[in-house]
Amino acid sequence: MRKPKRPPDFEKVGERIRQDAERFLRSYEAVPGPLAHGRYLHWDKLVHYPPPEGLSHEEWWFALAIQRRILFKEVPLRDKEGAPFNYLEVDPIPERLHEIAMGAGGLIEMPEQITNPDTRDRYYVSSLIEEAITSSQLEGAATTRQVARDMLRSRRKPTDRGERMILNNFLTMQRIGGLKNEPLTRELVFEMHRLITDQTLREPTSAGAFRRAHHRVAVVNENGQLFHDPPPAEELAERMAAMCDFANGKTPEGFIHPVVRSIILHFWLAYDHPFADGNGRTARALFYWSMLRHGFWLFAYVSISQVILRAPSKYARAFLYTETDQNDLTYFVLYHLEVIRQAIKALHAYIKRKTGQLQVVERQLKGVGILNHRQRALIGHALRHPHHRYTIEYHRTSHDIVHQTARADLLALRRRGLLEGEKVGKTWYFTPVDNLESKLAKLS
Repeated sequence: MRKPKRPPDFEKVGERIRQDAERFLRSYEAVPGPLAHGRYLHWDKLVHYPPPEGLSHEEWWFALAIQRRILFKEVPLRDKEGAPFNYLEVDPIPERLHEIAMGAGGLIEMPEQITNPDTRDRYYVSSLIEEAITSSQLEGAATTRQVARDMLRSRRKPTDRGERMILNNFLTMQRIGGLKNEPLTRELVFEMHRLITDQTLREPTSAGAFRRAHHRVAVVNENGQLFHDPPPAEELAERMAAMCDFANGKTPEGFIHPVVRSIILHFWLAYDHPFADGNGRTARALFYWSMLRHGFWLFAYVSISQVILRAPSKYARAFLYTETDQNDLTYFVLYHLEVIRQAIKALHAYIKRKTGQLQVVERQLKGVGILNHRQRALIGHALRHPHHRYTIEYHRTSHDIVHQTARADLLALRRRGLLEGEKVGKTWYFTPVDNLESKLAKLS
């Protein structure tokens, strides 16, 4: 990936255009808003489009930049030279924010499977696993998804650094759910970083601590071209204090939509790069913390990293567009909102796919001759209520049968590996096995 072209110098182009008042007015009137061809284009892209009639690309860019600067909202984040970062709520940002804020409407209507207490844990764990794997793969973990899933579900110990990164991410995402009600502090960020980097750093003492001056953390591409050189280490304590104030809503004075605030937090930590390693994973974890803190509980089930991983160059370009164009965060906000939209669509597609698989298993179950109709009814219920506990008395009453028949039904399901059974005192309690669907698929 190459570094995007920097836009022309705003002041120099403006000085040249202002010398011809008629040309200046014409360029301004030809560009009525901050969009070009309906999109928020960076100079790197704009040069490939034809400008309005009578304007050069530089004049077109200058007129766009004026329209954007008029609408800019400043945020407390500063670059290394002390210049502020800005953003503006250009289309389609308001629409995307409305869809997320509405929660039950638009693209983010809540599927029954994750509002049902009996089934939502299944999707919660699947989402944690997906985010843990893909967020780690973005940072170089080479473990395959299947091997990683098996490791997390079986709870076996990781065998290499890649697996350890994935396990750390999984544990961090679980922990974030318990931290969402706490205000952001330096100690809390450090705790996230310690969890994410545990037993993966060359210098173990770097976990949960600011990078030092000798740490080389500049971001370069595969050819050694410098992409990002973060602020000096001696500024990190002050910068993180400002970031925490922003996260907790203390700054700025004006309103910033909580989703935009969460996205800017993601960018902020990645820009400052306060740690020797693990900055990307910590930045994405911080985004989740902020979204959950603001009440967007659906994001416990959404994986943004799986979307980012499909096109990591777009992720990097969103950072670079902001840094190369007067600290304009609009590029990163637009990119991140599209990632969120795709991640939510992926969640719905996953639930639809799993629901379809469940229906297939239930249809196949009807033809399993080794199970009687009472056992098939119980297993069908168990597929939709994976945490339900069954007793012999429950089964007897449900089907109006004698105790001995009910006991035989349940013990037979236990022998076939479909139920787990535990006797407490004189009472048997039966629960569905974790991999009930795959067991039934083999049985059918």
